[in-house]
Amino acid sequence: MHSTLEVASWDNCEMSLLSHQLELLSPARDADIGIEAINHGADAVYIGGPGFGARASAGNSVQDIERLARHAHQFNSKIFITLNTILRDDELEGARQMAWDVYHAGADVLIVQDMALLEMDLPPIQLHASTQTDIRTVEKAKFLSDVGFSQIVLARELTLRQIAEIYAGIDADRTKIEFFIHGALCVAYSGQCFISHAHTGRSANRGDCSQACRLPYEVKDAQGRIVAHDKHVLSMKDNNQSGNLESLINAGVRSFKIEGRYKDMQYVKNITAHYRKLLDEIIEKRESGADPDAFPLSRASSGRTTFTFTPDPNQNFNREFTDYFVNDRKIDIGAFDTPKNPGQAIGWVTAVGEKSVDLELSSKATILHNGDGLCYHTLHKELVGMQINRAEPLQKIGHWRVFPKDPMEGFKDLRKGVEVNRNRDMDWVRVLEKKSSDRRIGLWAQLAPTHAGFALTLTDEDGFSGSFELVAHKESAQDATKNIASLKTQLGRFGSTHFEAIDIAVDEAAPWFIPASQLNHLRREALARLEAARLAGYQRPQRMQPVEPPAIYPEDTLTYLANVFNQKAHDFYAKHGVKVIGAAYESQEEEGEVSLMITKHCVRWSMSLCPKQAKGVTGVQGTVKAEPMQLINGKEKLTLRFDCKPCEMHVVGKLKTQVKNQLAKELALPAETPLKFYRTRPVKQSAEA
Repeated sequence: MHSTLEVASWDNCEMSLLSHQLELLSPARDADIGIEAINHGADAVYIGGPGFGARASAGNSVQDIERLARHAHQFNSKIFITLNTILRDDELEGARQMAWDVYHAGADVLIVQDMALLEMDLPPIQLHASTQTDIRTVEKAKFLSDVGFSQIVLARELTLRQIAEIYAGIDADRTKIEFFIHGALCVAYSGQCFISHAHTGRSANRGDCSQACRLPYEVKDAQGRIVAHDKHVLSMKDNNQSGNLESLINAGVRSFKIEGRYKDMQYVKNITAHYRKLLDEIIEKRESGADPDAFPLSRASSGRTTFTFTPDPNQNFNREFTDYFVNDRKIDIGAFDTPKNPGQAIGWVTAVGEKSVDLELSSKATILHNGDGLCYHTLHKELVGMQINRAEPLQKIGHWRVFPKDPMEGFKDLRKGVEVNRNRDMDWVRVLEKKSSDRRIGLWAQLAPTHAGFALTLTDEDGFSGSFELVAHKESAQDATKNIASLKTQLGRFGSTHFEAIDIAVDEAAPWFIPASQLNHLRREALARLEAARLAGYQRPQRMQPVEPPAIYPEDTLTYLANVFNQKAHDFYAKHGVKVIGAAYESQEEEGEVSLMITKHCVRWSMSLCPKQAKGVTGVQGTVKAEPMQLINGKEKLTLRFDCKPCEMHVVGKLKTQVKNQLAKELALPAETPLKFYRTRPVKQSAEA
């Protein structure tokens, strides 16, 4: 079972069943989307609170958090609140108060980047380490576990082997591993990108990234020669780990995270359903005993979900897919031609008219609809969109005439033979605009006679029970067999509730006739008591206490890359053994050129210009060097430097003068205790002094 990962020694892992629960974690821009994520099978939802989230415009009120938590807890699903920006000193009290507010509203977890929060009076809510904390090593993962994080989001750039090494190096009963399995990819290590702040004053670490990585650049080599023109060389394809889920489980991942807190309802429904089905298949395979050597798996929440549609990740916005570095470095991870959604190829242009375009579709079964979105590439590989105002089938099967919404003269390079993709299918959109899932918790029902009448007991899959006794006159049924079938049918009608009957037991030795009205009353009252028992029995995950004495941080020196932006974060690292603590880049103390982005993606590798690729190639070895390159977008210039030992690329630049001046007032806010940052190790004063 585990032969593909030699570093993972499962025989040495004594873990509880909880450590083998699989959690599907879905995003939510708002409470309504979060509710649908739960309905489509999410074990947990992460969502922004009123402020301080890494998606600045995706905040939600405390009332909406309460509404979402109430719905989620019916299924034993959890609500995670993203409090994952770095904070100024004057924002700490507001963040502390928000933590208490969402806790009282029913939230289960805070996702955290700023270590200042660990030095504050927080509610007893579980803490998870955000991807912004940049977890790439066993030492960093173990430290975060030791200081009180119950779940850690590993860097997206890690391989299966690296994930397994981290899993083997931490206490799996204390801290779970979370990993991104789908959605947009930040090209930088999370928390290690400052281009947005340097160029616009909008900090990615404070939830306001300007997405410089999606812009087109001219690429020049060290001699000033143009290597690429108008290429989106920092734009990655979208993450898709559909084929790697079981390998990720074997490597130690227990929480599977879908990216997308800016995404719409259709995306969340579809992608949640897609991974729900895949994870359920893996769990059911383990339950069947198909692999006797495999450890058992279970879902982290209650119920089973059915869908009115077949999930398909290709139907949602994507930049094409990659599994990134999970199976080691690959050359085709970039969406260099366009950061837009290219869709799926459906056919070719056969004729271009004054107001219409004729198409031959590659599949005769494909149907075009009014409102569909089409697109094609120009001669310069620019993606051009075309929304259909009206679509008409022609006489020949598989041939269509479409009338675009926009004037024909605007469609550059549109001509006969051009391949056309569809990136919006209105038929698919309409399916997901309706109710598209049904999530039910299984239960067992038992109807039995009592001295005064009848009692119904409902026991659900989590072991909760609800009973109700009805005082009623007993009357024997005329047809025992028919009566028993009728009783079971009537008692099994759970309608719009969250429950479905697994089995209904009726005392067949005493076939009593019970009117439908009494059976309905029995079921409603027993169900109300079951729901009350579930609500009373729901337990929020517990906050984990840090180890004592305080764990020592793996390094004793921190630069601006550690994102320390306030006094309490400074105090946290000092308490954990750090001697030199640099200020966050947002403090604007780094005025010269620095690494504004650190990334595992390498432009040289992607363009086949890497010295490692040239190694051993006759006539090429030694001629290709990791010399700096330059990225140019208008007046913006950035330098690419290549660190070949860890195989990383640094995008180098400096803070713009106008940005520094623009933010000067904001950073001049008074503080009770000014921050003390050091560029060199402070000299200890003698006892006599």
